[in-house]
Amino acid sequence: PKPLFTIAGQPLIDIIIKRLEYFNCKSIIINTHYLHHKIEDFIQSQDYTIPVHTRYEPVILGTGGAIKNAEDFFGKAPFLIINSDIITNINLKNVYEFHLSHNFPVTLVLCDHPEFNNVSINKNDFIIGFHRKIIEKCSKSLKKLSFTGIHIIDPEILDFIQPNKFFSIIDIYLNIMAKGKKIKAFVINQQCFKDIGTPASYKDAATEIMAEKTFNKIFPNESNKNIIKTELQSDGSDKKWYRFCCKNRSLVMGDNGIQDKCTNKGKCINKDKCINKEIDSFVLIGNHLHRKGIPVPEIYNYDIFSGLVIMEDLGEINLQTYVANAESESSILSSYKNIIDNIIKMHISGKRDFQTSWTCQTPYYDTELILEKECRYFVDAFLRTYLDLEVVYNDFVSEFELIAEKALQYSISGFMHRDMQSRNIMIKNKKFYFIDFQGGRVGPLQYDLASLLIDPYVNLPQKIQNELLDYIIEKLTHSIIFNKKKFHTCYKYCLIARNLQILGAFGYLSRIKKKTWFEQYIPAAVKTLKYNLDIISEYDFIILKSILAKI
Repeated sequence: PKPLFTIAGQPLIDIIIKRLEYFNCKSIIINTHYLHHKIEDFIQSQDYTIPVHTRYEPVILGTGGAIKNAEDFFGKAPFLIINSDIITNINLKNVYEFHLSHNFPVTLVLCDHPEFNNVSINKNDFIIGFHRKIIEKCSKSLKKLSFTGIHIIDPEILDFIQPNKFFSIIDIYLNIMAKGKKIKAFVINQQCFKDIGTPASYKDAATEIMAEKTFNKIFPNESNKNIIKTELQSDGSDKKWYRFCCKNRSLVMGDNGIQDKCTNKGKCINKDKCINKEIDSFVLIGNHLHRKGIPVPEIYNYDIFSGLVIMEDLGEINLQTYVANAESESSILSSYKNIIDNIIKMHISGKRDFQTSWTCQTPYYDTELILEKECRYFVDAFLRTYLDLEVVYNDFVSEFELIAEKALQYSISGFMHRDMQSRNIMIKNKKFYFIDFQGGRVGPLQYDLASLLIDPYVNLPQKIQNELLDYIIEKLTHSIIFNKKKFHTCYKYCLIARNLQILGAFGYLSRIKKKTWFEQYIPAAVKTLKYNLDIISEYDFIILKSILAKI
């Protein structure tokens, strides 16, 4: 229900109630209908300093009928009505005292919101009409403003509403104005009010408030006004990214979309523990890796429902850009060795205390994942969709099953990033950071290393790949006990599995998502796949090689 939508992690209804508490409201009643039990459960779980009641409305009575339905609650004093889908920082006590200062039965809080301006007021701030229904004659000083959903009402207004019938409070106001009663306007600045009545307005409010709160949290002694928001370019995912700047400080926000439903399509391994959502995985895994000293951006704030995460700004230089502008081969080698050191550290340290329930896809890199998300992906998205070839998955199944078996047989199991490529490695102050770790799970170290070395965005020469592979094996001898030959066998098949996934992704992004920018990297990925299939001596891969020969 909308009152439980969160803003920076706090339910909207809780924000409103605590604001009413702050301004010495005596008691509160909440009109409920849709998913009323969730609101009731939430209220019962809280410990407010004033009484908070709920009144379930089984049949919708409208904005006026709902007020009449709670008539026994209000007593004889003027009472405040506030919509549950707004955010405001106005002084509600001032509004109430303003109402007490005049002799008119209703005060409406208005603001200038051009998109919704449909309340007409005269030069003395009396309301003279709603929408196109004008009670008084129009004058040159007529203004139109927007109703915020906040109003103070004298109990006498209840006499104009029939019980147990649908009534709009606006129709009641038009009725009493036609009978000569006046309604006063209390005009506020639009910046003091935000409506979240639509998904777009909710997301705008959540984004703006969360950014401001995060700046205040990280830079508490600074003036954090005039925050500038710019949208950043994203790669393959539909996630949106923004940079927020204030003076010489900046933060980055990821927008995963509103997370109101399970994104795991019901395929939960542990339904009582599984988080199911990408944003949960990003936050839980990110905080876990950061605690372990792994170079990932620090997460400063997040809101699960709105799908927003604010984190450290790592700038715009990724490994792909760095390599393209590197001055020498030795500097490239040095950088990759640094990255490999951190991948090994992440693999070993990241597995300690890692909870598989944090994962948003599958907890393990296993046979089913290889066959479905890499091999079948290659056939369906690349061969069939991108190349328009008349092939079926079952044509390749025996070779795919062998790849899956060998990619797991001698794996060094630990925390696996799953998408360790150059555009997911950022450089800030000469330090390398890993991003997009939300797909992490338990899996082979060889897979992340293979992903790094055959990355088509960089397309490292085979000579450098071989040199780095030697470095990896030497580095591992100082960390763990392993069989070098078996390590290399697993690595070779992880190369193939990853290469199939890459081509599947490029086919999907180019054809289905219409992101044709990825097409330029397909030739390098195809060439790499052909090469790595050729160097495997113990199996011929006749079917895969024959289809690749046509490309």
